[in-house]
Amino acid sequence: MRLGGQGPLGSWQQRNADATIDHLISNLESSGVLDNFRRVIGESGAGYRGFVFADSDLYKTIEAVAWEISRSGTSRWDSWLDQVIELVARVQEPSGYVMTWIQGLHPEKRFAELEWTHEMYVLGHMIQAAVALDRAAGRDDLLTLARAFADLVDRRFGPGREDGICGHPEIETALVELYRHTAERRYLVLAERMIDLRGHGLLKVGGLGASYFQDHTPVRESQHAVGHAVRQLYLNAGVTDVHLETGEQALLDAMHVQWDSAHDRKMYLTGAFGSRHRDEAFGDDYELPSDRAYAETCASIADVHWAWRMLLAGDAPARYAETIERELHNALAAAVGEDGTTFFYANPLQLRPDRFSEENAPRERQPWYSCACCPPNLARLFAQMSAYVATSTERELALHLHADAEIDVPEHLGGGTLAVSTRYPDDGAVHLSYDGAAPLRLAVRIPSWSSRSTLDGDPVQPDADGYLRLELSGSRTLALDLTPRWTRAHHRVDALRGARAIEVGPRVYCVEQVDLPDGVALDDVMVAEGAPLTIRSDSGSPQVSLQGTVRSPSSAGLYARPEHPSTSGDDRTVDVVAIPFASWGNRGSTAMRVWLPVI
Repeated sequence: MRLGGQGPLGSWQQRNADATIDHLISNLESSGVLDNFRRVIGESGAGYRGFVFADSDLYKTIEAVAWEISRSGTSRWDSWLDQVIELVARVQEPSGYVMTWIQGLHPEKRFAELEWTHEMYVLGHMIQAAVALDRAAGRDDLLTLARAFADLVDRRFGPGREDGICGHPEIETALVELYRHTAERRYLVLAERMIDLRGHGLLKVGGLGASYFQDHTPVRESQHAVGHAVRQLYLNAGVTDVHLETGEQALLDAMHVQWDSAHDRKMYLTGAFGSRHRDEAFGDDYELPSDRAYAETCASIADVHWAWRMLLAGDAPARYAETIERELHNALAAAVGEDGTTFFYANPLQLRPDRFSEENAPRERQPWYSCACCPPNLARLFAQMSAYVATSTERELALHLHADAEIDVPEHLGGGTLAVSTRYPDDGAVHLSYDGAAPLRLAVRIPSWSSRSTLDGDPVQPDADGYLRLELSGSRTLALDLTPRWTRAHHRVDALRGARAIEVGPRVYCVEQVDLPDGVALDDVMVAEGAPLTIRSDSGSPQVSLQGTVRSPSSAGLYARPEHPSTSGDDRTVDVVAIPFASWGNRGSTAMRVWLPVI
């Protein structure tokens, strides 16, 4: 699978290779992550810097490099890999343990405060980086180190031994992948054991409560996505991975309930999660404030991982693919600047003109954060994005994401190459071309919002599962309907009553202050219900034009009796331009909103 440069997915991958990865490597040095390793072995006199889990930023960067090697075959970072893996090897103890915060500062806390020390979380990212590097480049030096640490955890917490789970789930999905890569079943058994133990009060939860750690209810009985959003979504990815290997139906049943909770009642329109700043957590059902959305980048990344595993579980794949598409083209596209070197940690759907900056929720994208989990997490996702485009079964090849790409068709389906040529979602035309000797059985997802799809100009209707099936020989052109549309929120979402959002294809749109005439405040702009929307495609991604109403601030004060007029009577119309949410914030710190109040 090779992504091309016509569409955004391939362009993001190239930007990731050209700018983001080197930026990460530079910041691993300047932020102290690598010095923390040197400090343990006496090669640095600097104090420990960063959060307890800072080691994971190195491993996520290594994983990004590995997937870029797989994509392009580059040897650009080989010497850097040699250096940092050799450094990790020298820090690792004979037992297999390697965790610089513990080794350098608090040896007494080793496996003693699992709710906060993140030891197994760090190991999870180490394992994922090691597996990726072995698959991509055929080098197993990091894998040897990661297996030694995993074996130590197995000896300590495996079946028949001490009960223990990590306060931050992530190791579960990593252990399943290690099992897949090595065929060592004990890694799968360990992952399953950690899932079985969660929800039995093993963690000392403190003031945040057991639900923050998903330790309040056994996994198979949990009815709601709760607590720290990234933790919940990583856990669900691991649970689904275990189901995929064991076939246990109870785990999949629990994940269906979790999916409905997270996506039908707690997901932002942009594919973001987490409405609370204090604990980076899911809120209550329908608690989705735009301006105070935490919407952490890592939560959407974790949900991509989970959604992909749910897709592979074989039930309603279109639903999961469409969720991944929403997240990629909105929350995650917006999380990194056009330069590839600045990032959002939180991704609100509204920025008030006078909102103050917070450490992890600044007004503008930042080059790095003291808690730097998001930038390398984005890099590893973008580097492996081609893995989410298509799958194959014994019967057919399924195209889940519409992306400019060349796909190697498995021999049992005819071999050869499926070429997908498209500028989607800038353009709805998806050109399909297959060079095999016999027709290719192809299933192409038709998005739920595309009500007037055509194939070579003829209307088409997908099957009940959301996929259009065809025998592809030569070239065909699928056209998806990119008519702009208004979207409303569920009536229980208090924060969004009386407001509407604009969507075009998979993209959510927003309005920025910078696009309004001088003297017009974004907070005073309202729209008529069902106002006409017009696509403008002058350059770059399409924009949407509409008419809005500028409502003058009321002279009646902050609150007034209903019979008093809410305006001074001099409302006026204004031309409004909406842009993709993915591109907001690239022209300075300016007020922005997705949801527009209806007049």
